[in-house]
Amino acid sequence: MKIAYFDCIAGAAGDMILGALVDAGLPVETLREQLAPLGLETEFELQAQKVSKNGFGAMKVAVLLHEGKGHRHGRHLAEIEDVIRKSSLAGHIQEKAIGMFRRLAETEAGIHGLPVEHVHLHEVGGVDTIVDVTGALVGLEALGIEQVYASPLPLGRGFVNSTHGQIPLPAPATVALLKGIPVKGSEIEAELVTPTGALILSTVCVGFGPIPAMILTGLGYGAGGRELPIPNILRLLIGEQLENSGQGGVESLVLLETNVDDDNPEIHGYVMEKLLAAGALDVFFAPIQMKKNRPATLLSVLCHPADVEQLETILFQETSTLGVRRQVVERHCLERKSETIETPYGPVRVKIAQLPGGMTKRAPEYEDCRRAAEAHGVPLRVVYEAAIGQGS
Repeated sequence: MKIAYFDCIAGAAGDMILGALVDAGLPVETLREQLAPLGLETEFELQAQKVSKNGFGAMKVAVLLHEGKGHRHGRHLAEIEDVIRKSSLAGHIQEKAIGMFRRLAETEAGIHGLPVEHVHLHEVGGVDTIVDVTGALVGLEALGIEQVYASPLPLGRGFVNSTHGQIPLPAPATVALLKGIPVKGSEIEAELVTPTGALILSTVCVGFGPIPAMILTGLGYGAGGRELPIPNILRLLIGEQLENSGQGGVESLVLLETNVDDDNPEIHGYVMEKLLAAGALDVFFAPIQMKKNRPATLLSVLCHPADVEQLETILFQETSTLGVRRQVVERHCLERKSETIETPYGPVRVKIAQLPGGMTKRAPEYEDCRRAAEAHGVPLRVVYEAAIGQGS
């Protein structure tokens, strides 16, 4: 599976994401062709050039607006939806882009206490943002990226000018869009993650954390506009994901977590069975205390990245949760194999793991031992001991 990882060295913005995609191998002409269906070619020009950021070469992609053309100061949600729906972009790109702008409008509405239809998306509703959002979606698809990950996002401090006057950093919209996503503070007094960058990464990424295990095949650097004490770049790593098939080593997995405090505990066993049947590697519950000291349950699901969407759907459908946290984790597995051992109670499969130094450890399969114990009317532990003893 071809995956991508955004290493947010100096944060993320729409132009940095486009720059990283182009530097990683997306031809600028291909990006222009993919954006042409928007029908906005009279309003902007896409420019790409290699620049230096603190000694690092990076691609700067700029959306140059034509004077007197288009909506330089933003649009309402309905206008943005109209632009996208009237375009000839692929249907699934249209739906994802519209969903992203609706989420953005809902976020702004919550911040300003306005109905969604009255929200005017100023800085994030102009042609440049529409190009950044749709460009990121079509660019990832053009590069054949199947899943996207990112590092925790660094958030700068200070203030920035907006149509509402000076606002504190990180911008309120950025913070709201990054709920449930790993972030970290930065001493740099500048806007490192823009609302557009937060919107794109929080939508396309299936996990945030360390670099997933992959065979690296592509690399790109996208440049930001400001000069910072550190290189103002966004690094993009592209590669083939390493799948673990018993050979041992480190593999990248996704940990899904949610807190539930108003479910009937009787459904937990049912939910666990559905998750495991759908591909979860492990499912476990832990008692926790939530706000107001309410007792609740932490539901955790460990899975391969390819199974994230299906497992999240089960969590939303089968529990009362309204949100699921994602994070990329690394699992170090021992090299292992399975053998069938003949015991006095019949055949039992045994997993054999290779320890460093040449030693092994063995684990009989529970279901085989259970069936043998029931068939012969002996304690389960007797079958376990026989399986381990026969194989030693």
